[in-house]
Amino acid sequence: MKLLFKQRFFSWFDSYDIYNEAGETVYVVKGQLSWGHCLKIFDAQGTEAGTVQERVLTFLPKFEMYLGTRYVGCISKEFSVFTPHYNIDCNGWHVDGDFLEWDYRIIDAAGRQVATISKEILHLTDTYVIDVRDPADALCALMMVLAIDAEKCSRS
Repeated sequence: MKLLFKQRFFSWFDSYDIYNEAGETVYVVKGQLSWGHCLKIFDAQGTEAGTVQERVLTFLPKFEMYLGTRYVGCISKEFSVFTPHYNIDCNGWHVDGDFLEWDYRIIDAAGRQVATISKEILHLTDTYVIDVRDPADALCALMMVLAIDAEKCSRS
């Protein structure tokens, strides 16, 4: 399953539209006013599906994940020198990025690839393609992309 993650051009807060391969809206992400990034994810019917909330005052970036209102885990950036690395404490996933921080791979605890994330260049706003092997993992993979993009935004 492929998802196209596209940031809205004019928005006071982080706002994204997530499309499937047919160009249909699957999720809408709306940033909320808060300390750190708070990104609410809504499905195509407008029902809240999840939240990615940045923890503030941490040494390395951390983002809490919620499915609906239920806390499910934390995405944390690891210390690394040349390429970015992230862990998700709820399902054993690990994310490795390339040197330019445009391409990422999500790997499960058994070493299998869960998804790939590729940043498309030559766009006015942040645009990613998320290729998820199992559609059931799409929302968690989207949360990873949101955390990575928010962390990169905080650095610049």
